[in-house]
Amino acid sequence: MTLAPTPGQTVGPFFHYALPYEGDSDLVPIGAPGAIRLHGTVADGAGAPVIDAIIEVWQAGPDGRVVRAAGSLHRDGYTFTGFGRAATDRAGHYSFTTLTPGGVDGGLPFFALTVFARGLTHRLNTRAYLPVPDGADDALLRAAGQRRRTLLTTADADGYRFDVHFQGPDETVFLTTPGERVP
Repeated sequence: MTLAPTPGQTVGPFFHYALPYEGDSDLVPIGAPGAIRLHGTVADGAGAPVIDAIIEVWQAGPDGRVVRAAGSLHRDGYTFTGFGRAATDRAGHYSFTTLTPGGVDGGLPFFALTVFARGLTHRLNTRAYLPVPDGADDALLRAAGQRRRTLLTTADADGYRFDVHFQGPDETVFLTTPGERVP
């Protein structure tokens, strides 16, 4: 007997009831020395805001070391863990209070982001590089070709902006993680 394949289950819409927690988007307290804002919007293929997405961020510390400190789910106000989670609002906007990451092993500094949203069958992973100085590059940016701009943040008065687009001419480059099985 052969069973017919069925559609994969999506990641939403119930993840919003379990994933957010108090202080989730504050990797450091607002106003802490060196605090910056990483923010942007999440848009669907028509350019409409995605109002119920959740963004996770992983990042190195300002010294470029990968942070391995515990405490991401219960912030103590002192420990930088390099992990945070933010929900989008009614305008599709998300925001983190964090520190500027350093480059790991001399590489270009970036934020690693994961996006969860209703209708997706799997999480989406991407990188948000800090603005790249002239001549600086890495293998991922080279591989992205014309779409490398979708992997770059833009500096603003508070920190960095990074918009996520699911489809269209500005579609963000999404990545698979080694060993990860994507349906």
